[in-house]
Amino acid sequence: MCGRYAASRRPEDLAGIFEIEKWEPKESLEPDYNVAPTKEVYAVLDRPLKDVEDPKPVRQLRKLKWGLVPSWSKTPEGGARMINARAETVHEKPSYRRAFSTRRCILPADGYYEWVTGTQERDLEVEGRKKRPRKQPYFVTPADGSVFAMAGLYEFWRDRTLPDDHPQAWWVTCSVITTEAETTPLAVAPADGPHALADIHPRMPLMLTPDRWDDWLDPARTDPDGLTSLLAPPPTGLMRAFPVSTAVSNVRNNGPELLKELEAPEEGTLF
Repeated sequence: MCGRYAASRRPEDLAGIFEIEKWEPKESLEPDYNVAPTKEVYAVLDRPLKDVEDPKPVRQLRKLKWGLVPSWSKTPEGGARMINARAETVHEKPSYRRAFSTRRCILPADGYYEWVTGTQERDLEVEGRKKRPRKQPYFVTPADGSVFAMAGLYEFWRDRTLPDDHPQAWWVTCSVITTEAETTPLAVAPADGPHALADIHPRMPLMLTPDRWDDWLDPARTDPDGLTSLLAPPPTGLMRAFPVSTAVSNVRNNGPELLKELEAPEEGTLF
């Protein structure tokens, strides 16, 4: 799954990477090393500009809220739970299928965090000596240092309790698409730890390689059969994973120190 990630790139850098044509400086976000559900995040999307006669889609960098609220939802309360959409069923689930057809986006990240319950902790839990095992967080990121482009969906939701001219009358929310985690060896694996992404968690965000960005973002592509081919996992062997401080487990903690690679898992959380 993807429940936490890091996104530190500046909008100017993202504009160059994704060939952004339109973004509003007033929507700039500070680097976030501990992105959690309901936070505002950057999304890359192709969409015609509002109040412009030309219907041609324009590549934009937009600020969305993580946690998708379907357009037909009566309230936004379920958004915090809809942070991930499974690639295997996204085309048929009522909450996601319309967005999958016409409102696809890319959520740029440095990488994502995932937690592993250490062997010693699991043994204590089985023996009944510990009810809540301590988990070791790992940071998963492209081995070459490139952007981690997560496949996403976005949706518009109208708050009917507010007037049309209210700045919060419309919500724009998003979700990360996940797929089965790779079982092949990591490009760079920790000496004392997991050797494949599946050793960390059975799911992972669907990463899009640059050759698939245009097709994924193209709103003219609406055929379900053609779209499902875009959900294929990326080539294997592109990722690395390393242990980081358990400080990232607290969403209030934020800063580049969260991405510091540990020489070994923290005491009590050995893999």
